[in-house]
Amino acid sequence: MIFERIKSAGIAHNSYIIGSGSDAAVIDPRRDCQIYVDYAQEKGLKIKYIFETHRNEDYVIGSVELNTITGAEIHHGPGIDWKYGNTLGDGQQFRIGSLRLTTIHTPGHTDESISYKVADLATGEAPVLVFTGDALFVGDVGRTDLYGPKEASRLASNLYDSIFNKLLPLGDGIILCPAHGGGSVCGLHIANRDESTIGIERIQNPALQMKDKHEFVKHKLAEKPEMPHYFRQMEIYNLEGPPLLGCLPLPSPLTPAEFKQEIDKGAVVVDTSEPAAFGGAHIKGAYSIWLEGLPIFGGWVLPYDKPILLVLEDQSHLERAVRYLIRAGYDQIVGYLRHGTEGWYNAGFPTESLPLLSVHQLKSRLDRREELVVLDTRGQDEWESGHIAGALHIYVGYLEQRLAEVPKGKPIAVICNVGHRAGLGASILLRAGCPSVHNVLGSVKAWIAAGFPVTTDEASEQ
Repeated sequence: MIFERIKSAGIAHNSYIIGSGSDAAVIDPRRDCQIYVDYAQEKGLKIKYIFETHRNEDYVIGSVELNTITGAEIHHGPGIDWKYGNTLGDGQQFRIGSLRLTTIHTPGHTDESISYKVADLATGEAPVLVFTGDALFVGDVGRTDLYGPKEASRLASNLYDSIFNKLLPLGDGIILCPAHGGGSVCGLHIANRDESTIGIERIQNPALQMKDKHEFVKHKLAEKPEMPHYFRQMEIYNLEGPPLLGCLPLPSPLTPAEFKQEIDKGAVVVDTSEPAAFGGAHIKGAYSIWLEGLPIFGGWVLPYDKPILLVLEDQSHLERAVRYLIRAGYDQIVGYLRHGTEGWYNAGFPTESLPLLSVHQLKSRLDRREELVVLDTRGQDEWESGHIAGALHIYVGYLEQRLAEVPKGKPIAVICNVGHRAGLGASILLRAGCPSVHNVLGSVKAWIAAGFPVTTDEASEQ
């Protein structure tokens, strides 16, 4: 048996390729799918099947792309009107050499969610691993809020049944193969560890300690995960089949003059520098999205109907930035700035700065009761765990839609956990014309490390 986990950074996506004899199958392929073709060729395998665990919300599925290259059959679960591939029922079986793959309909995260148990008949009839998609993770279970609050209770109840009545009975020794690892937006508390078994999760997974369905459902309904705007575009692509890539986009290296021409025609600028570098100098109107934040936070703010321009801290980051964007469905990446911000200001074009504050400077200004708004851009759970007294809370992903709630004419100090999301939030405020904006380096983590107080009082929450 051949087994390989393919990890995609940024979205913490796990896809898999399994093989036996001369046949192989890929589970939940990513859009830039040449990696599976290369792996199969290296191992002397032909990719015969593509199995999806559900209609993914956080990235463009690569099934149609991989099918175009290999001719492999695409299969996915029941409960949705797919526009491509084949819909499976519960208990269907497939042979991949000596491997027997069996479908298990496991709704809850979504109605069409399906898991796949695999037995290696060369060694026995018992299953050895299970691909659980977004139903069961290492240390967590899937979110159940994707259909809105009216459906959340039903989905949570279904997820309980899927986990406790279908997955756990497979046996403690079964290797767990989820679709995401730590850092994914598809679970709030996924562990930063890839290896686990059904038995380990039965003992250690906090959600699985809730044996009573009512308690489990109540727990899921109390969760408050954020819902990125780009999820809706992903759902459309993954239902109908996304546009074919053929190959990765090849953004053009642009001179500052050419770059400005694209800006004047309506292109959106994304600066992937770290917050401190962006603060020193950047192109006016640019979004500050650090490189590793691009897959998720690009999806919160970038439009699908406008070209994208990149400003890179290092040109070697280009391919990674492109892969991150196309996995979220952003294909109009028209170019990048040659020699980055330095090339821009060396050519005589104007720059803008974003003043930076240390937590000590922030504390001093607050102690002096200066007129200053502290804007906390973290998620709801982070906010509730402790925040600076008197802070205004707006999650960074909603900031552009809620700018009217930010006091006008006052200096604003933007914070998050360590300063990255705060950088994005500050750049949004600068784009909106706010006159005095600061990014607080280290943000809440540094604030607490310095011994400064936090509160759980929700009076200042917005």
